[in-house]
This record gives sequence, structure tokens and C-alpha cells, in this order.
Amino acid sequence: MAMKREQIEAEARRLPREERARLAEALIASLDEDAEIEEAWNAEIQRRVEELRRGAITSVPAEEVFAELDDLLKEVT
Repeated sequence: MAMKREQIEAEARRLPREERARLAEALIASLDEDAEIEEAWNAEIQRRVEELRRGAITSVPAEEVFAELDDLLKEVT
């Protein structure tokens, strides 16, 4: 017999906070037509964060990025 929504909600509320958050994210993602794209972006974000934490890559300050972009745009205009 299928569980009613109220039963599912009651069971979900018994989960630890982190598990409830994961469940909520999964349910919200299931409403999105582009859930696969969203999952791919989340995986990419996690990969980049891990690279930063390991020191495999370094970040560039936004001011530096925008200054370089301004210089490039000046060259083509």
C-alpha cells in the first residue's frame, strides 16, 4: 500500500537535518525540467571547490578578472 503524503512528510521530519536538506534538494530538483543540467552544474561546482581546497587551483580576484576583460574589450572595439 502506498504511503500518504502526510505519512511521508512525518517520516521525513524524523530524518537528521542534513538528510532532510538533501531530500528537499532532490524533491525540488525533481520539479525542474532541467534537473540533469542542474545536477551537472552541482557536480562541477563541487569539483572546483575541492580543487580550491586542495590547492590544485587558485582563485583570481574579481577586480583582476574584470580589469583583464576591460583590456580585452578595448582591443576589439
